[in-house]
Amino acid sequence: MQRSAIIKDFEQLGQILLSASTEINEVMLQASKINNWFTKENSTLSFHAFGHLLTEKNLSEWLNHYPNLPVDNKNQKTIGLILAGNIPLVGFHDVLCVLIAGHKAMIKLSSQDNLLIRFVLEKLVSINPEWKDEIIFTDRLANFDAVIATGSNNTARYFDYYFGKYPHVIRKNRNSAAVLDGKESETELKNLCSDIFTYFGLGCRSVSKIYVPEDYNFSPLFDASYHFKEIDSHFKYKNNYDYNRTLLLMNKAEHLANEFLSIAENTSFQSPISVIYYEKYSDLNTLKHYLKENSNSLQCLVSSLEIENSIPFGSTQQPGLMDYADGVDIPKFLENLQ
Repeated sequence: MQRSAIIKDFEQLGQILLSASTEINEVMLQASKINNWFTKENSTLSFHAFGHLLTEKNLSEWLNHYPNLPVDNKNQKTIGLILAGNIPLVGFHDVLCVLIAGHKAMIKLSSQDNLLIRFVLEKLVSINPEWKDEIIFTDRLANFDAVIATGSNNTARYFDYYFGKYPHVIRKNRNSAAVLDGKESETELKNLCSDIFTYFGLGCRSVSKIYVPEDYNFSPLFDASYHFKEIDSHFKYKNNYDYNRTLLLMNKAEHLANEFLSIAENTSFQSPISVIYYEKYSDLNTLKHYLKENSNSLQCLVSSLEIENSIPFGSTQQPGLMDYADGVDIPKFLENLQ
């Protein structure tokens, strides 16, 4: 398929994702029943995020970075995809990369998101039936040429064992962090809270750890968090809040809390749902060095300070087509397959 035709098809798909059709609303409702974290609001957020990305301009500019894609049929490969399911459509970017590169996508869906991606790809086939031969859904990968697998640190060991002999990209746990200096504006703190609470904090791009000065006052951050107070009306989030707050109290762990968020001191990057970990720093340059050394554990770093590879508050959940999970350039990986 020619590049221009591929771009046209995905642009039409983007328009569908931005629509509020009865069919889309129905599949979102079904998905929310299977996975209660997939609220209609969160599914809509994901649909619209991809809808805004899939334009002729965005796709053309993206593909201009990869002059050898898409491949011709004689060099076409079958790429096994093991998708995550922590937030709606989280694996779609991998599928997009494979299909737009001219390869076949052999997809093992997560049980937590087995409706939305299937629905979106069915819409792609309805736009152009030629895509039907390029998409394979399977419960077990077989007869593939390369693998892109996303999971936890534990499943990564399993993936390494089974797929290590193939060309592969295997992702592990990552989290996102923020560095504050106490001079942030109310708007910046509100945007940081968006980075924290969007998708209930379940995504690798969700901020789960903050670094603050020794004398940091948490009150403005808590004040900003009340813009997201409605999150405590979701029963699973509320249950997690109650459970994790109880653990903090039982363990007599020093922490701060309101009705829906706890903030506790901890060196880990990964915090439980409804909890944000923090560490204090006395020297920013020392912290910068530490974060650089541990960059493989971080998906996003947000700050208003001059820190390498940091992004503005409020932008973690707005990745572009060039923002690759774990920083691995998937089209380049596909371009280099022989």
